[in-house]
Amino acid sequence: MAGEHDTRQNLESLTEEQAERMLADMNEVIRAGEEMRKLRAEMIKLFVGLGWTQERIARLTDMSQPAVSKQVTKYKTGDPLPTTSFSLDQQDVPWLEGRLWGLAEEISEAFEETARCARYVHAIARGKKRFTPQNVDELRRLVEEDLTLHQAQLPGSFRKAYDEIGRGLDIPAKVAATGAASVRRTLAHRIQRDRLRNDV
Repeated sequence: MAGEHDTRQNLESLTEEQAERMLADMNEVIRAGEEMRKLRAEMIKLFVGLGWTQERIARLTDMSQPAVSKQVTKYKTGDPLPTTSFSLDQQDVPWLEGRLWGLAEEISEAFEETARCARYVHAIARGKKRFTPQNVDELRRLVEEDLTLHQAQLPGSFRKAYDEIGRGLDIPAKVAATGAASVRRTLAHRIQRDRLRNDV
């Protein structure tokens, strides 16, 4: 009985603020999971548009063949799939944000202990930071600091990429890009990272 009384007292001592913080953390994880599922569905749409086989898509997405088949059938009977360009030199905002994210991640991995942008990059990866104009501005500021701080150790391609991204974000082009913003951001992120690694 005493243990039960103690438990009740402990529960009663939990403040609303504490509960709110705990649930906020859980909600972040749940939201990130939902966003990842949506992003994966959009990526499958892209793979279908590229003409990839269901078997290949199932292997890459770690999904069952029937689940992929259901998605593929839905996309093939729906609206025409958008064509996607994989050129790094595209000027829509999600693409530029993806490039910035990729650049920041490369810096973060190269200078894990000292990179100013490292915590921000980890927050993006966990779904705790989204690509709002304010967050993008903050990430740009941190990347700029890192480029100055580690200038001697970084190849010129890092600064060149940052300058291109910055110009594009400062004066956004009125471009009608095809495809979901999250997919374009993810593609640009991956392509930018690969390009930087090849230029080293």
